[in-house]
Amino acid sequence: MKILVTGGTGLVGSALVKKLRDLGHTVHVLVRKPSNNQHEFFWDYKVQEADDRAFDGIECIIHLAGASIGKRWTPDYRLEIVSSRVDSADFLLEKCKQHHIRLASFISASGINYYGTFTSDQILDEETGILHKDFLSDVCEKWEAAAGRFSAVASKTVIIRTAPVLSQKGGTMEELKKIADLNLAAGIGSGKQWFNWIHLDDLVNMYVAAVVTLEMNSVYNAVADEVPANRAFMKRLADAQGKFFFPVNIPAAVLRIMFGQMSEMILEGTRVSNKKIKSLGFDFKYETLTEAFAALGLARS
Repeated sequence: MKILVTGGTGLVGSALVKKLRDLGHTVHVLVRKPSNNQHEFFWDYKVQEADDRAFDGIECIIHLAGASIGKRWTPDYRLEIVSSRVDSADFLLEKCKQHHIRLASFISASGINYYGTFTSDQILDEETGILHKDFLSDVCEKWEAAAGRFSAVASKTVIIRTAPVLSQKGGTMEELKKIADLNLAAGIGSGKQWFNWIHLDDLVNMYVAAVVTLEMNSVYNAVADEVPANRAFMKRLADAQGKFFFPVNIPAAVLRIMFGQMSEMILEGTRVSNKKIKSLGFDFKYETLTEAFAALGLARS
């Protein structure tokens, strides 16, 4: 299959592109700078430009592009977070219409922040809906609405609501390991907020499943089975690295001063279910932190 990927040079995208090519697929990657790589093609959705060769014969689009939510949310950057996901998708849709492309599938990233940023023991599934309106839930709602518009050109649309990704190569785990390395690991805020996560390998495999599994044709949560509370997660991370764990939590006020509203991503968290994707026969390689930490090369877990 010939597949077009946006965000293909990021943490998830680069791993996914490699996996797809290893499986025999032809993968075109849209990049923001001109490239001499025959499989990379320039695009800039902001000025409505793209190398038309990128769209030749494509059967599937995987849309991973999006500005990082890990930077301070200034008013201008909030607009960038939304635009980089929504406007870029709308541009891809127009290119498909322009080239009279009929896709087998359009597959889009989203986030478990869709449900809202809050703390609760309620277990959320794909049918739950938005329970707490905030900036990130609004981003995800608009992101998914943009994906839904691809019903005009795609036989199926798949949305992957993703938890923080654990990997040796960057992302959430890299930052958390830095904290533990400095012997600064501690619960954050109440420490009772739930910490959903997924190993990079499982996330990549879920995207591959979305490409090849006909029955996978809606919204799916990308989260591992084990969902610890924040304090328990940080304690296990510190223990796994043989580092000190502070018995006193870091006050929420400190996080709010440092990161502003963005701190709510860390201070809040609810439990998210993966039963829907597992009902299709998808097997997680890393269901528990013990398995994930071992794969990440941590000393013990």
